[in-house]
Amino acid sequence: MSTVSKKTGLIVLSMALGLLMASLDNTIVSASMNKVIENIGGFEKVSWVFTAYMLASTSTMLIFGKLSDMFGRKRFYLIGIGFFLLGSALCGMAQSIDQLIWFRVIQGIGSGSVFPISFSIIFTLFADPKQAAKLSGVMGAVFGLSSVAGPQLGTLISEHMSWRWCFYVNVPIGIASMLVLVFSLRESKADKKPRIDYWGAFLLVAATVSTLMALELGGKDYAWASWQILGLFALGAIAGASFLAVELKAEEPVLPLSIFKNRLVLGVSLLCFCQGVIMFSAIAYLPLYATAVLGKSNSNGILTPMMASLIAGAIVSGFFVARFRFRTVLFANMALGVVAAILLMNLSPDMAYWQVIAIMILLGLGVIGPLMSLGQTAVAMSVHPRYIGISSSVVGFWRNIGGVIGASVMAVLVNASLKDSSREAIAKFSIPSDQTGTLANPETVIKGASKLPADLLAFMRGEIGGAISHGFVLSLVVMIAGAIVALSVGNARYRKQADAMQAPDPETSTRATIVG
Repeated sequence: MSTVSKKTGLIVLSMALGLLMASLDNTIVSASMNKVIENIGGFEKVSWVFTAYMLASTSTMLIFGKLSDMFGRKRFYLIGIGFFLLGSALCGMAQSIDQLIWFRVIQGIGSGSVFPISFSIIFTLFADPKQAAKLSGVMGAVFGLSSVAGPQLGTLISEHMSWRWCFYVNVPIGIASMLVLVFSLRESKADKKPRIDYWGAFLLVAATVSTLMALELGGKDYAWASWQILGLFALGAIAGASFLAVELKAEEPVLPLSIFKNRLVLGVSLLCFCQGVIMFSAIAYLPLYATAVLGKSNSNGILTPMMASLIAGAIVSGFFVARFRFRTVLFANMALGVVAAILLMNLSPDMAYWQVIAIMILLGLGVIGPLMSLGQTAVAMSVHPRYIGISSSVVGFWRNIGGVIGASVMAVLVNASLKDSSREAIAKFSIPSDQTGTLANPETVIKGASKLPADLLAFMRGEIGGAISHGFVLSLVVMIAGAIVALSVGNARYRKQADAMQAPDPETSTRATIVG
């Protein structure tokens, strides 16, 4: 192996370590939350441990992507890792749930850098786009690996060591990633100092945080029609409109709207939104289905086949797209998504567990896994190198937005159905009317299963299953829309994108080179 290829391997290793650290974090933390609550309390605020991280990560993703294009991807990757490690160390030292939530914000800011920039470094490093695509598939598989290993690892660490080590474990991984990159990758500095779009960055964060908070709080802490939720939506809309106005005039906009003139970039952004809808809906509701309807004790186990098959899907997609047009592969992914959504809509208590597992494998192998890497690949191949950072960020940004919207809308559909079911149960089983809210809460039904009459329990399990399966109608609609969008992305394929990547541009801000 040549010196150059060794250095290249080290850089890829650095990116993989960073992705592993960031994607492993949420699954490890989720598995340790019982121990966290036992130690520092704060059960009523536990959801904010995850919400704060998501808000910070999503709202900073585009900003980091743009800054990496302007001033150097290596620099802002290292800054992101630094934020993540600082947040991890502080989370491990947290003495209250409030401290933990704020420290998770710091972690989330770092995560907003790691995901998009790691992919953009890969694509600027390799002259051969097919090689870059295959490595992108491997990088996407890292997410699946962490999702499979995270819960088990989090349980082991929190039970045999301390929940604090679920955060401290990030430190050696992150330091290793930083050191490898520092000594392996060199970037030339920009020829000029571009102006930073501060107003655009501020308005982007305001629009993203306001909208996501409205979606997270609506129907839970506040009614959808409450002034708090409507106010957040209004603030998000005003900030979003102002952001677009600023971007149209900015010298160096955070989000260059011109990239959406490229049909592949626009199409893939919409497809990743669709991917987020079905992925987050499945993650949010299939564990509940396993527990409340199928009676399984390990609810998260139902997600393992999906996450494991995601690994294969991410890797294989890199090879398929090297042979076929992006449009062909993307349409195939969406078509499989339509099939998966139809099957999810037909979930029933009588369905064998292996059949549910088969649906999960189809979802991970056919939709979630391929788009986890293919989305990054397609946009990176279709834009000039000076826009790779922001275009990679756009993909992750819309995936997260789609996930939050999908899970929120599905929650509305499921909860509305369960309210009707609880009223029917009250009439059918002569239950006091003040128990409507109790029966409409699946968690209450699960915990009180041993105390409920067998016929009522069977009825409510069937109703919960029906509500969840009917809720996947949103995923079906979105997957059908995605299939239509996939047909409109044009005829782009790797050979043409490789030519575009080689085109000179006097405004290119940074160039990555291997040290050695």
